[in-house]
Amino acid sequence: MDNVFKGRSLTVIEDFSIEERRYFFQKVRILKDAIISGDEKTMDEFRINDPDFGIYEVFLEDSTRTKESFRNAAKFHHAKVSELLCSSSSINKGESYADTFNMLSGYSNSIFIVRSKVEGLCRWLDDESELYTKRNNLPFKRAFINAGDGKHEHPTQELLDEFTFLEDNGMNFDSIHVALVGDLYHGRTVHSKADGLKLFNKVKVDLIAPPELAMPENYLEKMRNNGFEVREFASIEDYLQSSDVAKMWYFTRPQLERMGERILQKQEFLRKSITFRKEFIPMLPEGTKFYHPLPRHKEHPTIPTFLDNTSLNGWERQAINGMYCRMVLLSLIAGKIGADFVPTETGKKEDDDEEYIISVPVSTVKKSDKNYSEGVRPITDGIVIDHICRGETPSEIRNHMRLISNVLGLDESKGGEWVSCGSDGSYKGIIFRPGDYTLSRKDLKRLASVAPHCTLNIIKGGKVEAKYRTHMPPRIYNFEDLSCNNEACISHPVNGEGVPAMFHRTPEGTFECAYCGKTHTFKEIWKSRR
Repeated sequence: MDNVFKGRSLTVIEDFSIEERRYFFQKVRILKDAIISGDEKTMDEFRINDPDFGIYEVFLEDSTRTKESFRNAAKFHHAKVSELLCSSSSINKGESYADTFNMLSGYSNSIFIVRSKVEGLCRWLDDESELYTKRNNLPFKRAFINAGDGKHEHPTQELLDEFTFLEDNGMNFDSIHVALVGDLYHGRTVHSKADGLKLFNKVKVDLIAPPELAMPENYLEKMRNNGFEVREFASIEDYLQSSDVAKMWYFTRPQLERMGERILQKQEFLRKSITFRKEFIPMLPEGTKFYHPLPRHKEHPTIPTFLDNTSLNGWERQAINGMYCRMVLLSLIAGKIGADFVPTETGKKEDDDEEYIISVPVSTVKKSDKNYSEGVRPITDGIVIDHICRGETPSEIRNHMRLISNVLGLDESKGGEWVSCGSDGSYKGIIFRPGDYTLSRKDLKRLASVAPHCTLNIIKGGKVEAKYRTHMPPRIYNFEDLSCNNEACISHPVNGEGVPAMFHRTPEGTFECAYCGKTHTFKEIWKSRR
């Protein structure tokens, strides 16, 4: 059977399934024990041991901990380790990310470790590399490891965090209760936990941060959708007054410098709310452990240094575990280990074949005998889009009808828009356009994307010839006028990479960017909106 890990990329934590990660942690446990005991035979089972196997570090954002951890992990494998000097690289001269990495792919590099402020960069490079490999008939696609991308994710940090949690949980996957403390708004290490903690069968998460540093709503929604029990607290002091305090506390460094003068004026209060103090120690449950991705802020550490020599210190072992986890990750992607793994999960269900444009039976009532809304004159030939934004205010409906007209290319056509009030008192919008219209499948998908839950009537000879009801598509892509509104995203036009926007529908009925994970309403994903 093929090794399912060989050549794989890790761009977000969900790229590895739950059972794949559980297998991964078994291997980390074996390698860590072998290194501690000096068992060279077992270590050699993990080593790539190929001086021509290229591992390339590309850190477009400063890092010490992650960069050096990967460098030492790569050296363990006796492989070729290279580094792109970003201060003098073509990337900082405004040249294409895709071209740069494709060029480096031709130099016998198999794995790229990439850190960047640009969110979703690794996902895009992975997609582009697959196309590049096919175009040039190369023997294999390069693998990409996300070593942190903006406020998005840090999947290898998530792996080492999970492994450390497991060590302190007796390598048991049944349940976990963890408190996340600090800057939950900017912290990509805590954002990765929204999906990462699915590793455990039952998850309880306590979020400790003042409102200014609170977890973004899209990650909160994701945690709840994943079945996590989630509680929120504004400070450590508030949290310790609650019942059922966690024994695992994960701290992050506040990044107040990113948040402007208004926040900096409150920084003393904000830091105090998420900094552990000596008087809190008696209030902790027995066996509590603290974790931190490190390094701490030297002037304002959320875990003060007086705790270093206490039993609370789990962060130093956590940091050491980073190298073991990254050694195993490189070994898996290189195909050195992993051949004995037999997946039982079927993987993610593809929903692209879900029908979201529903043809409904046409009434036999003549169009001339039926008005679609008060004040709308019946048309002989044309289209009528009904039930637009039902339940919203007239001004919201009118604003969105202008966007629909633009997205569907109806601005230069005759006709108009109307806001109607139904018998239940709720408002809805109607767009009518006389003329001869033939709508393709792509046109209907655009309509479903910009006006889900509407009804489209196609009028021929005074009769409704066809009627469709629309639902939100599971995926939207291949539309040039789509755009993620996160300027840090690789697909945002401001980054100039020409990455086509792509969105996935969420359980809440929003669209999530396939690259940076930011969620949008169906009204917010169109360039003309801005």
